[in-house]
Amino acid sequence: MTQIGYTLSSEEHGPNELIEHAVRAEEVGFGFASISDHYHPWVSKQGHSPFVWSTLGGVAHATESLPVGVGVTCPIMRIHPAIVAQAAATAATMFDGEFFLGVGTGERLNEHVTGEHWPEHAIRLEMLEEAIEIMRTLWQGGQQSYYGDHFTVENARLYTLPEEPPDIIVSAYGERTAKAAAELGDGFWSVGPQDEVEIFDEAGGDGPRYSQMTVCYAEDEEEAIDTAYEWWPNSAIAGELNSQLPTPTHFEQACEMVSREDIAEGSIVTDPDPETHIDNIQQFVEAGYDHVYVHQVGPDQESFFDFYEREVLPEFQ
Repeated sequence: MTQIGYTLSSEEHGPNELIEHAVRAEEVGFGFASISDHYHPWVSKQGHSPFVWSTLGGVAHATESLPVGVGVTCPIMRIHPAIVAQAAATAATMFDGEFFLGVGTGERLNEHVTGEHWPEHAIRLEMLEEAIEIMRTLWQGGQQSYYGDHFTVENARLYTLPEEPPDIIVSAYGERTAKAAAELGDGFWSVGPQDEVEIFDEAGGDGPRYSQMTVCYAEDEEEAIDTAYEWWPNSAIAGELNSQLPTPTHFEQACEMVSREDIAEGSIVTDPDPETHIDNIQQFVEAGYDHVYVHQVGPDQESFFDFYEREVLPEFQ
């Protein structure tokens, strides 16, 4: 059965708001939540980027049994994989096993802040492979060391461990990363109904398949388009720019080429008709995803919660 989840958008909301949103998502019937891990928002208008691991502690205590995952973190630059392993083990313990870890090769926007060289994607994929190996090794318990081409771990032991290690869900764009996800991960992660899930399947991939659907619900579609254009114009930036631009200012400059018409005709669902939302979710299901999480753009989350509780979620329960 397809699970419908909710996006905790760290770029648009502060930590206390995100905790409140997680509680509401559980109350109205969402089956899980995904929380983004950013050092910067995409554009300054979005206004936030709280430290995800602190927010997760609050979410774990405020919710009853809502599964939550980081979607996605990059365990190869800004934070060493040994530290991500500790953070994820603690989160999984606090969520009593209802925690999953999405990982990917990252965006320069978030990872360049320590001043390290931003490698090309092939190198970052090698680094991700080592990072996953390190995390799984540390989750086995006991004192561990690791000497790789990219990372070193010396005499490290995680004393706080969950009963079972969290699933590692690997984000993939393109054939190469989709095949790597099948080899390295416990599942597959994407944004939008990408064709890579078929490559993941053909390469022997197993486990849950996550993808995000971005919407902007308002009673009036013109209002929804205006809100999406103001708060999430980066949705219309195509190609590799999303992983290469270093600051929100650069994204704002790129977004100067985005028009309101691009948003109206793009991938954000702005039609307030519930059948449009249901049909779009169904497209993800038909593409092979069993976990579809919905990102509501903009400040008004409560109207979205009410709308989905009444009109959309019952179709998938």
